[in-house]
Amino acid sequence: MKRIYEPMAYGPEPIQNGYWQSTAQPLDLPPLQGTRRCDVAIIGGGYTGVNAALRLAEDGVDVTLLDAQTIGWGASGRNGGFCCLGGGILENKHIDKRHGVDARMAWRTAEKDAIAHVAGLLDKHGIDADTHSKGETLLAHKPKRWDMVQEHAEHVARDYGVEPTQIPTKDLTEHGLAGPFHGALTIPIGFALNPLKYALGIANAALSAGATLLQNSPVTRIEQGSEFTLHTSQGRLTAKRLIIATNGYSSEDVPSWLAGRFLPVQSSVLVTRPLSDREIEAAGWSSDQMAFDSRNLLHYFRLMPNRRFLFGMRGGIFATERAEAKIKRIIRSDFEQMFPAWKNVETPHYWSGLVALNANGAPFTGPIPEMPGAFASLAYHGNGVAMGSYCGALLGDLVQGKPTRMPYPSLLQNPPKKFPFGMKRRWLLTPTYALMGLTDR
Repeated sequence: MKRIYEPMAYGPEPIQNGYWQSTAQPLDLPPLQGTRRCDVAIIGGGYTGVNAALRLAEDGVDVTLLDAQTIGWGASGRNGGFCCLGGGILENKHIDKRHGVDARMAWRTAEKDAIAHVAGLLDKHGIDADTHSKGETLLAHKPKRWDMVQEHAEHVARDYGVEPTQIPTKDLTEHGLAGPFHGALTIPIGFALNPLKYALGIANAALSAGATLLQNSPVTRIEQGSEFTLHTSQGRLTAKRLIIATNGYSSEDVPSWLAGRFLPVQSSVLVTRPLSDREIEAAGWSSDQMAFDSRNLLHYFRLMPNRRFLFGMRGGIFATERAEAKIKRIIRSDFEQMFPAWKNVETPHYWSGLVALNANGAPFTGPIPEMPGAFASLAYHGNGVAMGSYCGALLGDLVQGKPTRMPYPSLLQNPPKKFPFGMKRRWLLTPTYALMGLTDR
């Protein structure tokens, strides 16, 4: 497989001290061995893949999912656990200009529906994923951004049909949101969860419905004729139809259509030990809200039900031991600057992972051009808990040739364009991050 980061990004090192892995055991599933057949094959055992597998199995389709590692090993088992609005990075004016107002409203509706989809799955399948938070809270990180936050409130009311709560600086402490912030906006849509428990819960539901899930089976080659034959080191799987659901951990050549059409970016997270009541009071952050600040290179954070604090941010350009150590120092420094009362609080858990962007600025979910019978979904721009799950369910319908049971907005249907510079395209992040950092000051 051809991938654009150093091998470390795809190995065990970035997740060896992951917090979520200490809360849930991986599923005990075999690898692909020998020769198998099925109606639909899925590559990728994250939110998109397991949601597609669940939808297909419930419809009585013979479906087999292959994951290169274990279910939820990639971004689905190492994100911040924000089931929230998002999935794309397009502003309203850009959507309206390129696609029209109706397309924008359809997309915004899908964002809400994606959250409802996850909530419905948790309830239907009795998955205990440690949920909390009544929506999400945006915090202005400097005075000038408060004007932007207030303007955003108007967009939220218009696009999502809800009334967000504006909290001026003087009232932040009363809401348990103390810190170096200049006002906040709470949007009452979404919730936080344990992302790995959710991924494993959906996988178990898919297994119960009759899906076959196989682990430690990296697909090295796809052979396409009248059917698809997926090759691994220990076996072959032949299927009538195919779903690619590998997102940020995709390769350039499985299939080759993916080459240059996605940009993996690193995100890093740390988690503290459990905080005492006194420590929480000292910092003035007692809210259960999932929150993020108004930086372009944003921080995202939340106080979890067990009183551990999660703090995340965008990572670096390289996946080496030296680069990882540098990002770990930076994220710890940012954490201490934002919450100085916790300067001496240990953060025993630190990890990183890859999320995916594309040049369109919105996810793609649909048939792969020039590969009849193959479908893909990718590029949730760091908000894949809800949207990745939703798109997986959409794929479950699309691959059967059925009308989708959930809205399928036109923004999802545009195949991604290629980034410039091919295998060296991550170098685009260097000037982009530098510019973002300047505007965040």
